[in-house]
Amino acid sequence: MTEIKRLRDLIEPWEELASDIEDTEALLELALEAEDDSQEEEIRAALEDQQKRYDKLQLKQLLRDDADGADAFLTIHSGAGGTEACDWVSMLYRMYRRWIEAHGYQMELIDLLEAEGGIKSVTVEVKGPYAFGYLKAEAGIHRLVRISPFDSSGRRHTSFASVYVSPVIDDSIEVDLKMEEVRVDTYRASGAGGQHVNKTDSAVRMTHIPTNIVVQCQNERSQHKNRAMAISMLKSRLYEYYRQVQEAEQASKAIEKKDISWGNQIRSYVFQPYTMVKDLRTSVETGNVQAVMDGDIDPFIEAFLKLQAGQAV
Repeated sequence: MTEIKRLRDLIEPWEELASDIEDTEALLELALEAEDDSQEEEIRAALEDQQKRYDKLQLKQLLRDDADGADAFLTIHSGAGGTEACDWVSMLYRMYRRWIEAHGYQMELIDLLEAEGGIKSVTVEVKGPYAFGYLKAEAGIHRLVRISPFDSSGRRHTSFASVYVSPVIDDSIEVDLKMEEVRVDTYRASGAGGQHVNKTDSAVRMTHIPTNIVVQCQNERSQHKNRAMAISMLKSRLYEYYRQVQEAEQASKAIEKKDISWGNQIRSYVFQPYTMVKDLRTSVETGNVQAVMDGDIDPFIEAFLKLQAGQAV
C-alpha cells in the first residue's frame, strides 16, 4: 500500500496537469476562433500556474534515491565563533522553521542545547513528503559574516554552523546496528518540560563506537521513549554514513570529517559590508538576505538537486 501511494503521488499530479493544459488549450482555440480577447487574462494566469506546477514536478523527478521520499532528521551545530556561532545556529533554526511551515511540513523538536547567545545544537524531525530529498541539499557548513551585535566596538565577525540531514528510515530499509557497539548514557534533561523532565535522568545519549556518531534525545518525558527515538536517529545517521562510505566522492565530503570552520563552507551569508547569500557549490546567489533568512531557500535547493543530477544550473 505504501508503494502504491508513492506511485500515485508521482503519476496523478502529472495526469492532472496534462488535463488542465488540454482545457486551457481548448479555451485558447475557442477564443481565437471567436476573435475574443476577453479570456486573455484568464488564459495567461492558467498558463503561469501550469508552468509553476510543471517546474515543481520536474524538480521532484530528480529525487530518485531510495530515501528521498522519507521524513528527515535535521541537526544544526555551532562551530567556530563562540557566542556568535550560537546566535547563528538560532538564526538558521528560525530559517528552517520558516521553510518547513511554508511547505506545509510538520516539525517535532528532538533535542535542544541552549548556550549563551543562542543555541549550541538543535535536532528536529521534519515530517512530510520528500522532506529528506529536499533538505539533503542543506547539509554542510554555513558561514555568516556580519557586524556583531555582541561586540561593542562594532567589528565584523565570521561565524560557522554545521547542518546535518539524514532520512527517517522505516523497517523496509536494513541498517546494521549492533547494540553491543553502542554506548548509552542517561542524564538529566535541561530546558522546558516541567518538573518531571528536569528531575529525572530521562534524556538519552547514544554513541556508536565504530563510527563515533553521537545522537541524543530529551524531548520525551520518559527515558524509554527517548531511547526509542535515539535508536531511530542513530539508524538514520548510520544509513547516511554507510551510503557516503559506499560512494567515494560523497565520503570525501562527509560532514563528520570536516571542521566547522573556515574553508569548508557550502554557503556564505554576508550581512556587511554588503548583503549577499551565495552557494559555493552551484554559484547561485541573491542579494535579498532577509528573504533567505525568512525561509526562501528553494532556489539553492533546486540548483543543488540539478547539479547532483548532472543538469545545468
